[in-house]
Amino acid sequence: MPASPSTARVINDRLALRLLQSEGPLTAAQLKAMTGLSRPTVADLVERLQESGLIRIVGETGARRRGPNARVYGIVADRAHLAALDVRTQGVSLVVADLLGATLAEASLPIGTDTGTEPAVEQVAALLEQTARDAGAARLHSVGVGVPGLIDPDNGELRDSSGLPAWHRRLVAALQERLPARVVLENETNLAALAEQRAGAARDRDTFVFLWLGHGVGAALFLDGRLRRGASGGAGEIGFLPVPGTGGLPSASDCGGGFHSLTGSAAICELAQEHGLKAPESAGPGAAGLVAEAVASGQDAFLDVLAHRLSLGVAAVVSILDPGCVVLGGEVGLAGGAELASRVQDRLAELTPLPTQVRAGELGGAAVLQGALLTVRDRAQEDVFTQGA
Repeated sequence: MPASPSTARVINDRLALRLLQSEGPLTAAQLKAMTGLSRPTVADLVERLQESGLIRIVGETGARRRGPNARVYGIVADRAHLAALDVRTQGVSLVVADLLGATLAEASLPIGTDTGTEPAVEQVAALLEQTARDAGAARLHSVGVGVPGLIDPDNGELRDSSGLPAWHRRLVAALQERLPARVVLENETNLAALAEQRAGAARDRDTFVFLWLGHGVGAALFLDGRLRRGASGGAGEIGFLPVPGTGGLPSASDCGGGFHSLTGSAAICELAQEHGLKAPESAGPGAAGLVAEAVASGQDAFLDVLAHRLSLGVAAVVSILDPGCVVLGGEVGLAGGAELASRVQDRLAELTPLPTQVRAGELGGAAVLQGALLTVRDRAQEDVFTQGA
């Protein structure tokens, strides 16, 4: 059945808004060409979207052209404001952005291990509120929060874990209580994978495995264009994977003896020490700095052992999922770059008959914030465009 006039208008408006979101400001003629709609229909939707406050004139094309056909229309970016938080064990970083995802303000805050739960929550919540004010955002539409740990798929809450600070779980509830905004919680590795898929090393892939290499190790699974979380939200808890060379086995409450024991930050630092490696201050702190220094100085022995360790976990995942592509992300993946990725790929080819490309992540630790912002930007645009169209 053909769509009713009102339904057709909604469909056309949403199509135009999506084009303006993805392509940037456009003229009516460009909208006509991209949508295939008639000139009168485009003129009507442009007028309608201007009246609803969703788009406005942002300029004109060509120095010699004047009039309606030369006007360039863009989405009203301050129609809604968003925030994204990357919550780590030792602190938090955050960004406030407009409806198009453009950064307006950003901040970070270390949280000491001796800080109590309520003081830590208050500090983070106050920092977000102040940063929003600095950005001119009187009200936040949505807040995306990336955290380590498992998200319960039934209620969207962070599951209790003895390995994480208590303020992590309390923070989300406090933000929901204090802010007139929708708070979206997601595992940090899943968000980083989303960012790499949308704007990083996996832009051309609908199916791939993302391996987070930071303080700990985790994985995210993109299969057929969808992020797969598992029945309990625990898909990708690769730190618990039993692998040879750890001298033990993991338990239900401790990933020691699992893949984490070979590839977590502490394990990489210990391996570097065994090879006499020390990272200069310019290379950055921790495991990422050591890996960057190893690549820069050609420390083949260290890189070969690290690649072998990584290939053990990657081979297990590849043998089950056959993703065709694995992205080494996080701070360590970025530091290792193409050099480490190539070594892992070579070693992997010796362990599995399944052809698998191994790529270095492009976004590093910043991927968590970017993924959180992409998540709430998409949801906010869906809300705003639906209400205004």
